[in-house]
Amino acid sequence: MIHPTLARTIRFVGLDVDGVLTDGGIYLGAADGQPVELKRYDIQDGLGIYLMQKAGIRCAIITGRVSESVRLRAAELGIEDLAQDPNAQKLPAFLAMLDRHGIAPSEAAFIGDDFPDMAVLRLVGLPVAVGNAVPEVRAACAMQLTRSGGAGAVREFAEELLKARGEWVSVTERYVAERSLPLVERS
Repeated sequence: MIHPTLARTIRFVGLDVDGVLTDGGIYLGAADGQPVELKRYDIQDGLGIYLMQKAGIRCAIITGRVSESVRLRAAELGIEDLAQDPNAQKLPAFLAMLDRHGIAPSEAAFIGDDFPDMAVLRLVGLPVAVGNAVPEVRAACAMQLTRSGGAGAVREFAEELLKARGEWVSVTERYVAERSLPLVERS
């Protein structure tokens, strides 16, 4: 449970990929002699990200791998802040994003699962661990989710955050209304 006062201060949510937006599995193969990496993303996580964005919360992806799959997913979700560092040094990119948007670390949340996330988790106002996070990450986080990465953890967080802010009903109702067809008068 997120305290409403803390929830209202969050303006930025950073997301790890492998183990958070995905289950951590990586499919490696080749097509026409070129390496191909595939990842599976949870569609409900995507909607949770969309709803946070509609509530005015900036979302970002910071990952320790470089993958075309991640670039495509970020574009699909309208996430402009994307950092893929092959050395898994996430903190410099995270700080640069916050600086670019004039957001303090205390106004940010980060969702992680493993040791490459620790530097960012130790800095933010709301550190969050997915259900499958390693024990050290869970111990370092103020919020421990029940769902695992790639299985609705980000959606669980989005719901908790927006409910604590008192915005869940209005954001979801607006989403449904935007996708509802106007009623056609019957004769």
